[in-house]
Amino acid sequence: MAARGRPRTFDPDTALRQALELFWERGYEGTSLKDLADAMGIASASIYACFGSKEELFRKVMALYGATSGEPPRRALREQPTARAAIHAMLRATADEITRPGAPHYCMLILAAPTGAVENHAIREFLAGLRHDQFTAIGDRLARGVADGDLAAPSAGLDAVARYYTTVVQGLSVQARDGATRAELEEIITCAMAAWGALTSAPSHI
Repeated sequence: MAARGRPRTFDPDTALRQALELFWERGYEGTSLKDLADAMGIASASIYACFGSKEELFRKVMALYGATSGEPPRRALREQPTARAAIHAMLRATADEITRPGAPHYCMLILAAPTGAVENHAIREFLAGLRHDQFTAIGDRLARGVADGDLAAPSAGLDAVARYYTTVVQGLSVQARDGATRAELEEIITCAMAAWGALTSAPSHI
């Protein structure tokens, strides 16, 4: 029986990692299909055949990013025994990931987003959705702390506390991109955790 079609001459997993590195370095709008073909060592037609459009390739790249660099902060939220420990570990894991040697010093989720072109609206919405998922995960961990009894329902409200720590996560990425060291990010984390008591205080009944 004759083989159908031409066999692939590249490893899709390797090509996807190469695409991730390029998108991470240049962002979505700063990366052209030709740039991707050059970095991946394959023809543009092969990109379409294996991964679909540039937008579809980027979505696959973000799934890979989430499963690799994005996993340590999520794991910290899941595995630490208290809400406070989980938030602290999440922030530290984030700082570790965005200052890793050999990788761009920022989070793709925060800074790879397109900014202007109308045709990139779907990608902007896609990344906004992923960032909202991050906010939801933090809020869910705080709610678990309340259910477990290690966190009183805060007077500020769980959403407000979750939004605050989501903002800290995103700010760490901007600081790292602009040259902050791991030690300097740790100082920010120390300040953020110093606010924990005030943010999570129970409502006064006086």
